[in-house]
Amino acid sequence: MKFRAKIVDAACLHQFTRVSNMIAKLAKTCTLRISPNKLNFILSDKLASGGVSMWCELEQENFFSEFQMEGVSAENNEIYLELTSENLSRALKTTQNARSLKIKLTNKHFPCLTISVELLSVSSSSRIVTHDIPITIIPRRLWKDLQEPSVPDSDVSIYLPVLKTMRSVVEKMKNISNHLTLSHSLAESPSSTELLSSVYTINLPVSELQLPSSGKERTCLILCSRTQASENTSQNRNPEEMAEVHIDIKKLLQFLAGQQVNPTKAICNIVNNRIVHFDLLHEDVSLQYFIPALS
Repeated sequence: MKFRAKIVDAACLHQFTRVSNMIAKLAKTCTLRISPNKLNFILSDKLASGGVSMWCELEQENFFSEFQMEGVSAENNEIYLELTSENLSRALKTTQNARSLKIKLTNKHFPCLTISVELLSVSSSSRIVTHDIPITIIPRRLWKDLQEPSVPDSDVSIYLPVLKTMRSVVEKMKNISNHLTLSHSLAESPSSTELLSSVYTINLPVSELQLPSSGKERTCLILCSRTQASENTSQNRNPEEMAEVHIDIKKLLQFLAGQQVNPTKAICNIVNNRIVHFDLLHEDVSLQYFIPALS
């Protein structure tokens, strides 16, 4: 197996650093999948046991000026390795004034992902800072558990409001409950498109956006504590007209706090009482994040 890549464009370098910082906030350890055309950062906890899953994809041609790799075989031209996300993020913190970045697989008494940063100096000379990140090579027999997650058919799919706004709302709600309900009306014309704030229930407006699946306009996403959700369902809402999912509020906050890529589109797919799937799209990065429903 061989892997060597280089980034020389400052904008690409900064974006790659932001992606690594985001991954470090979302996952303590992750799998890096290297293929001829893409890099993937993967977190594959068991959704059935309450864990989250993540699939982050980078098109290599959008980041690297040089990219060479040889996988485990001609038929399986891929490399899967496990690393500590914070180690990669910490290594890339030195790239703020870098001229270039090189990444390669090495073996220095143990397998490493070696990061070499060429830094600019006051004089015409430059200096190289090297970081050796310990990794674990994942054998071929385990690859089947690290494939792109299948996206179940959602009951409702909407564009989210600005994620910073959503994060500030959820941070206030964590003092009320450990759980959160994401819900959305299945009706064609939801009754509220304004931002409403109360102790338990908040409607996040997305009235100027369209539903990805149907093109309908004027809609809102409702966030409320689990207790209040039960009361609202029984008193004010017909459960057959709502799609909702109860989730751990800390897992949602971890996802929102980790966002540093400023997606051009942020889509929320709700599978009623099963899972919420966030799909963030940027011109050169995409992120899928799955949070299972609480039992």
